[in-house]
Amino acid sequence: MGADRGRTGLRGTGAYAAAGRRSARVTLAACAGFYLFRYGLDQRTAATYALFGAVSMAGLSRIPGTGRQRAAVLVRLLPLAWFLIAAGTLLAVHTWTAVLGMLVIGFTLAFAAAAGPRPAGAGPGLQLLYILPSFPPYAPDTLDERLIGATVGIGLLIAAEAFLFPDPPTVPYREIAARAAGTAARCAAAADTAPYTVGGALLDEAQRVSQSLRPSQVAEADRPAGPSLRERALAHTGLATRTLLNRLTRLPAAPAAPGQHGQPVADAGPDLLRSVGRVCEEVAAQLRGAGPGRPRKRPEPDPGPQSDPGPESEHHSARTRLAQDRAAAAGTDAGDPDTLRRRAALIEVADAALAMGTGADLAVRGRAAGKELVDTGRFWYAHHTAPALWWYRLQGHAAGRSVFFQNAVRLGLALAAARTVAGLDTLPHGFWAMLATLSLTRTTVTETRTSIRQALTGTLIGALAAGTVLALGGTDLLFYGIVLPPLMLFTFTVGPVRGIGWAQALFTLVVALVFAQLAPATWRLAEVRLLDVLIGSAIGAVFGLLAWPRGAHDELGRSVAVLLRGAAEVVVATAAALAAGGTRQTGPQPGHGSLQHSLAMAESAFAQYQSEGVRPADDADRPAVDWQNALMTAHHTLWGARRLLEPAPGSPATAPPLGTAEAEAVLRLGDRVAGRMLVASAHLDPGDDTPKAPVGPRPPAPPPPEPPGAPATYYAAVSWLESLLADLDRVTAGASATAPPPTRVPTPDRP
Repeated sequence: MGADRGRTGLRGTGAYAAAGRRSARVTLAACAGFYLFRYGLDQRTAATYALFGAVSMAGLSRIPGTGRQRAAVLVRLLPLAWFLIAAGTLLAVHTWTAVLGMLVIGFTLAFAAAAGPRPAGAGPGLQLLYILPSFPPYAPDTLDERLIGATVGIGLLIAAEAFLFPDPPTVPYREIAARAAGTAARCAAAADTAPYTVGGALLDEAQRVSQSLRPSQVAEADRPAGPSLRERALAHTGLATRTLLNRLTRLPAAPAAPGQHGQPVADAGPDLLRSVGRVCEEVAAQLRGAGPGRPRKRPEPDPGPQSDPGPESEHHSARTRLAQDRAAAAGTDAGDPDTLRRRAALIEVADAALAMGTGADLAVRGRAAGKELVDTGRFWYAHHTAPALWWYRLQGHAAGRSVFFQNAVRLGLALAAARTVAGLDTLPHGFWAMLATLSLTRTTVTETRTSIRQALTGTLIGALAAGTVLALGGTDLLFYGIVLPPLMLFTFTVGPVRGIGWAQALFTLVVALVFAQLAPATWRLAEVRLLDVLIGSAIGAVFGLLAWPRGAHDELGRSVAVLLRGAAEVVVATAAALAAGGTRQTGPQPGHGSLQHSLAMAESAFAQYQSEGVRPADDADRPAVDWQNALMTAHHTLWGARRLLEPAPGSPATAPPLGTAEAEAVLRLGDRVAGRMLVASAHLDPGDDTPKAPVGPRPPAPPPPEPPGAPATYYAAVSWLESLLADLDRVTAGASATAPPPTRVPTPDRP
């Protein structure tokens, strides 16, 4: 019993404990600012903005992270909060100017979600900071009071977030990646010693840590989802580490030594696995040596060749050695078919390890990383400035197929419509209607309909309770002042956990007590609140129905289908280029840029799909697809194609064509991979007359031929194509027309 209470107290990790800590912080900040201005200084306007400044950024917003991380975000957002309050105050001069401002600001703040989870979480609260001053009366002379009140409220919230009721620490993504790199090092050591395979408990551990790198398994604040160089590189590190673990656990058996009764021997070529293990160990050490929040110093100038190399130079040395070993292995055609096949698989392993090492170096050291070891094709972002990376992220999503663009258009139009209705009909407390539109409009019409039904029920109950309290309390300000803090604490603790109905009921009661302290109020205030929520929710429902009503449900299928079709084109083109030979070019290959863009669109759709708690009714018809592996398949397509098509350092720029038998085998296998990609894409985004085709695991097929004298390039191509087939098996494993949808975790509700 004591342990249970500990887990559910303010220091616990349960839902009520997390909500309770957040509620205590926002209640203290909001009430302190409100009472200071309302009763201490008798400034009602400043009191209003102090309270709603804190409530908007902690009650309505959901900024992920620890308290200190949220405090740092709020400090950076404070100038933006001033701008929004000033803009709302000045644009309230006319209804049309306020509506136009709402459309632009509503779209912009919603579209900023493309920059990562923290801008996305702060968006709703920032929207409210424009909504509140944009309503009559037009009073620019009170702008100073509004700014002072909001500054005090948000400032108190920053202090509360930084110093009060700290959240339990989470495991940073760097540490998760470091643990996975350590496991990869042990897998490499196991594969380098008899019996030269990974199995038993180590195989289970590799699969477990690989799953731990999935975004859905990582705390939202720790997901590397932003557009900056370090976040992109850290995400790249996690993906490469998952690839490395998968490749290590699927290594083909080592060839048997002649006359040794089938006993396997290690590859006689360069010791790739030992080099891979060293890179893995040093990646783990490097990721742990520059933990999150630790100041990063610029590297000291090299004092000369006699200096003792530091960790970074050792890391570069390990990667340099691995790159040299990989190039030597790729340029070696000696050996029997079994040896060449295993060597090709080892090259795949080395390629993933090099990608992991480079990504980790960029994630830790940023632009100070060793530029000579950065693949400018794979790590295209390494030499771009921060503004350029932000521009690329926003520009890439400024299209109708981006779910971030769709969400921004839907919310911007809904808020502008709500502001129009509130202005034309002169609704009393019309910002409540906009607040309802803001908090109840979801990314799917199904979610919107569900949330509106629950919200209206909760608001009705809350209005009845508020009317009763106002009728009994009359003008007794002391009574309202005493009841407000515990009621706020209860509201922001219970509402997010119990759902939107509870949140709306309790928040209705809270705002009634707040406004009763600002001006004389009767039970009719509760009636106005109910009317405004009804109007705001109706507007949200209309735009939820008209603008992309199915959210990421359909967009994810379309995006991944486009992704797989693009990957199929790259596979066919790569197989044809390898078969024909000819001049190899460095840098981006034809078709790779469009595939990279399709990958970005699919990743954003998948991120939203994970956050949608309520699915359309026909979601049971969606095939059981491992979306994460679909994205990884596209990454593997790009990585393998680049590695096979670009000349290795020191190798000739012109590649000889494959022999007739080898070319036919590579083309046939490439066509098979592309065909399975096309079948899977048609199943994910079918047309009216798309033929039905099975998309489950492939039936057994004869292994590719082993022509005498086939070069290493042939085995490298076969290994890459077979690994893509294995990836596709995991994507569509168990796919059927009646597969049930995966269990979703509902998103937290807001008042």
